[in-house]
Amino acid sequence: MIGKITTGKSFRGCLSYLHEGRLQESEELQLEEMERKQAEVIHYNLCFGNKKQVVKQLIEVSKLNPKVSKPVFHASLSFAHADSDLLNKQQKADIGASLAEKFGFEQNQYVVITHADTEHEHLHIVANRIGYDGKTASDSNSYKRMAEFCREMEKVYGLQKVLSPNRFLAKEQRIALGKRVDTRKELLKETLEWAVSKSTSVKQVCKRMEKQGYEVELGRGIAFTDRDMVRFKGSQVGFSLADIQKKLVQQEQMRIRQEQKELKLQQELLQQKTIKRDRSQGISF
Repeated sequence: MIGKITTGKSFRGCLSYLHEGRLQESEELQLEEMERKQAEVIHYNLCFGNKKQVVKQLIEVSKLNPKVSKPVFHASLSFAHADSDLLNKQQKADIGASLAEKFGFEQNQYVVITHADTEHEHLHIVANRIGYDGKTASDSNSYKRMAEFCREMEKVYGLQKVLSPNRFLAKEQRIALGKRVDTRKELLKETLEWAVSKSTSVKQVCKRMEKQGYEVELGRGIAFTDRDMVRFKGSQVGFSLADIQKKLVQQEQMRIRQEQKELKLQQELLQQKTIKRDRSQGISF
């Protein structure tokens, strides 16, 4: 099991993405996106209803501590391929409850959502960091706590073991993991090179990467998360957002120059044919 934690500002944005996926260009494509994600809420804690109702409830409670700029707690858990369909809904809900206890928001509002939008299952826990008492659940040292939690759940449910995050491993284990991560980075780099070479815009690059199984985060920069929930910034593989935009401009300029070159060549060939034809007809210049 691999876990990832983020905090954010918008309950509506987070839950809309988990339920409906990325915003599409048409209603038909949006329905396809929702079908692909196969989102299902399997557990509610101190909140209930449809997405709109839950969002409203979370926002109202978060107002009890307006000083907190990021009240959204979002944890995603990715199960190994070998563990596909191993756990039932109740067990997944129990994992969500265990995570809430681990991070100290078991008395807060949260929902547990399952996803089956890639080749293996994902579990998402979205919680309100603000409790009914106005106190805030801490997100400090979350990287280490998540690593410990994943190891605990692997033992409890007999899940396939996954290496701990790099910084908490012994030296010899870090070296082995480093080699594995490098392989992921190389694959990401190769996939990005291909996606950029086939695209004319950043939007097209993102769509091609998503079709290859990557989750794309696009803002001031760009980042990619693979099927095993391993995340890399584009800059880590030599493709920052600025690099991608620059490459796309260069490709477009090259395409224009090539078209101009071909047009010029066609004109020269046409001119040569015209001269040859006129000479054959006895026309002098």
